[in-house]
Amino acid sequence: MITFTGALVLLFLGYLFYGAFVERIFGVKADAAMPCDTKCDGVDYMPLPTRRVFLIQFLNIAGTGPIFGAIMGILFGPIAYIWIVFGCIFAGAVHDYLCGMISVRKGGASLPEIVGDELGDAMRQAMRVLSLVLLVGVGTVFVITPAALLNSLVPSQGWWFSTNFWVTIIFAYFILATLLPIDKVIGRAYPVFGLALLLMAVGVGVCIYVMPGHTPEINEGFLVNHNPANHHPLSVPIFPMVCVTIACGAISGFHATQSPLMSRCLKNERYGRPVFYGAMIMEGVVAMIWAAASIKFADTLPGQGSAYFKLMSMGNPSVVVRTICTHWLGTAGAVLAVLGVVAAPITSGDTAFRSARLIAADFLHMRQHTFLRRIILSLPLFVIASFVMMMDFYALWRYFAWTNQTMAMIMLWTATVWLYRKGKCFWIALIPAVFMTVVSVLYILVAPEGFHLNIL
Repeated sequence: MITFTGALVLLFLGYLFYGAFVERIFGVKADAAMPCDTKCDGVDYMPLPTRRVFLIQFLNIAGTGPIFGAIMGILFGPIAYIWIVFGCIFAGAVHDYLCGMISVRKGGASLPEIVGDELGDAMRQAMRVLSLVLLVGVGTVFVITPAALLNSLVPSQGWWFSTNFWVTIIFAYFILATLLPIDKVIGRAYPVFGLALLLMAVGVGVCIYVMPGHTPEINEGFLVNHNPANHHPLSVPIFPMVCVTIACGAISGFHATQSPLMSRCLKNERYGRPVFYGAMIMEGVVAMIWAAASIKFADTLPGQGSAYFKLMSMGNPSVVVRTICTHWLGTAGAVLAVLGVVAAPITSGDTAFRSARLIAADFLHMRQHTFLRRIILSLPLFVIASFVMMMDFYALWRYFAWTNQTMAMIMLWTATVWLYRKGKCFWIALIPAVFMTVVSVLYILVAPEGFHLNIL
């Protein structure tokens, strides 16, 4: 428990001290004009209360990523703790903060436009394509997982309450949330779901201290690969696999598509650190809680083998979440689990499509002040997503994960150039940019879905 407790303390200290350091380097201007005032359109650009902006940002970037990623990441043992803590403080939170605040300075610009301004038009075009591919992939993934869970919870009656029924319902919601003004659906529902996700994390976090089971310390198999490969112990190497498996709880390029959404609603640059840096630290806390909870709960299960394989024998990660919450928190836990693994991915999915619409609007220079214009841009995205859903889910998730980290790498290089041009300390972005470049390149070289080279 010392390692787990120490990790939570480090995340908190990271926000207080390193977050303040990054904020000072960026140089906030409390009297600067904000996009929500200069471009207010009543749809995407509008001022919202800071606490609401924080909860929306947290739910946008979290979804089930820090939960599912942490559960799958325990395959690599206690080193997952190290990656979550240091990845979150020095890479993920810096990435989210700089992306959000640079977007503020550029009038609420979306990710491809930010990248293009700093790295050139070729990268602008590449990021437009990459962003749309990632966002449609995220939206698709976050239709499938909650639909499958709802189908397992509610007995189907033919088509009614089947997986396809829930996919239809979720898609209908996505269309509404993508098209309507941000304060009509997202601004009202997200704070409630965000609080539910936080309550679930707090409840599970308390249970880690009081429930039976062993939580390993960092000195117990720190660099031991817990994957029982048949022929070679490094067929699924710890590095870079752990850095891709646990993305949203440490660093995620998807966040770079979400931060500009809230940069258009932020009322003052002083609120950037709690909203952007703070939401990422909170996501790291959630990931730490679920990594520790998964290992501890698996220790109480019968049978031999690692914690990861005990849990995966129960079913997909959503089943693991529901089982842990139900066993540890009873009926209240079951309700929170449903909110967490159903509402959270849905709320990340709808903002993925909303971000895709806004990115398309930016590069087409098409204003979004009328309902018809928003439909024109959104309809093709949903048509493409309906075809993507026919892919194998796990293959889709792996390619999404690699694209995710590659986008984070590009955003960090963009932030490096922006800081350099402003005469600021660019090392805070350069070091994680170099690290994530190694992660992205090495992953595609050694991954089973890549070139599958021997890392040795």
